Amino acid sequence: MKYLVYLSLFVTMFFSAVSCNSEASKHPYGNFFYPYDEDAKFYVYRDVIHGLDEKFYRIYGIDDSYGKHIVVESYAEDGRITEAYNYNLDSLSIIDHMVVDGSGAKTKAQLFKNRMFPTNSNDKTWFASRFPGFLDSTFILSETKRSFFKSSPIKTIVMNESKNTIILLDTLRFTIVNPFTKKENEQKAVFKSYFAEGLGLVRIHDVNMKTDYKLEKILTQEEWVQLMQK
Repeated sequence: MKYLVYLSLFVTMFFSAVSCNSEASKHPYGNFFYPYDEDAKFYVYRDVIHGLDEKFYRIYGIDDSYGKHIVVESYAEDGRITEAYNYNLDSLSIIDHMVVDGSGAKTKAQLFKNRMFPTNSNDKTWFASRFPGFLDSTFILSETKRSFFKSSPIKTIVMNESKNTIILLDTLRFTIVNPFTKKENEQKAVFKSYFAEGLGLVRIHDVNMKTDYKLEKILTQEEWVQLMQK
């Protein structure tokens, strides 16, 4: 009898802890985005074409005056943070965009468009932000227009497991503008982004297959620190 009581208490405490630390999004495709979890996780992506090139994303949830939101931070291979997007949990719209310049200074970008995750097969989203450029007096306009390439989930293999996956088509444009000379330098690229159910982004490659980053492993904060110390 005591065993059943202890077991009941354990199950109650376990699910209470899970409910405090994890919550579902109300977005129609929210289960394909990164899960809300207040314990940070590091997603490690490897370019399977070039082998040694890696990307690192730190994902964690926050509950504050903005409500619940998911932070996606990008890190360079030497462990430096380079950029961060802040997603509202329910709408998956961007509420904040932060970039880091060459000197390590963090800058809050100015948002013009804040939608990044389509709600249906016909929806097209537009994200646009502006922040200081690397040269004096210049600024950069960063834009991402996104639509579904495949809205019906397909099965893909992610870290040796079969996962339901949606594919999004991303058109990226970066424009460096000198407001005094009116000169602009524009760069465009088109990518396919794969989002797996219960995981989030698991693969991203350009349409010409010059790079192809796939999720290789997910690390805890402690495992990440150990990796950077090697």
